[in-house]
Amino acid sequence: TVQTVWPDVIVNAAAHTAVDRAESEPELAHTLNALAPGVLAREAIKIGALLVHYSTDYVFGGSGNRPWAETDTPAPLSVYGRTKLEGERLIQAACAQHLIFRTSWVYAARGTNFAKTMLRLAQERERLTVIDDQFGAPTGAELIADVTAHAIRQCLRQPHDAGLYHLAASGETSWHGYANQVLACARLMHSDIKIKATEVVAVPSSAFATAARRPLNSRLDTTKLQHRFGLALPRWEQGVGRMMGELA
Repeated sequence: TVQTVWPDVIVNAAAHTAVDRAESEPELAHTLNALAPGVLAREAIKIGALLVHYSTDYVFGGSGNRPWAETDTPAPLSVYGRTKLEGERLIQAACAQHLIFRTSWVYAARGTNFAKTMLRLAQERERLTVIDDQFGAPTGAELIADVTAHAIRQCLRQPHDAGLYHLAASGETSWHGYANQVLACARLMHSDIKIKATEVVAVPSSAFATAARRPLNSRLDTTKLQHRFGLALPRWEQGVGRMMGELA
């Protein structure tokens, strides 16, 4: 199909993103997250196309509190992280003209997401418990799309700017901080939403049993991206506020 269409740019946004389920579906996760991007990379090089691919902070082990740079050594903790890392490496080995964006805590106004879950629970319960020892930056799909379009335009003019980049909103928070921001925005923007929750309790990751281990440190250093493409990435609070304003 790629050779039939013969595109200038291939954007691969497909992945097995059910992190816990991937632990029991390693073959499917490997096919979608590693083998498929590798096939696209080989097809892209045949026709001279730029391949755009999205990866994840989960390629890192999550130690420390310093934001991860592109040059840091990955150490994934889960099937999801390992297969996404393999996908990156297969692309890099097969196709020099690529843009790989590692993102974190991605959300959009459409579909299910953490913010909507918090809103639903906050209307049902008086007390919420939310993890406070995992840190990252909630990053909107709209921001990712805008940066991708800008980077594609530049790379088509300047192919040497292709490569691996970290892409996330500026700043950092925990899931607990994210939840509090969501509820604050809901109270400010949506008087029709009746928030029942009066307490948001901070708890460690160990309070929730999950099949896959999550990195505690999902901070991403976006210096390379901002310098290379002349960008100033907005604070995570701005994007979350925008999403909350779009919720019906």
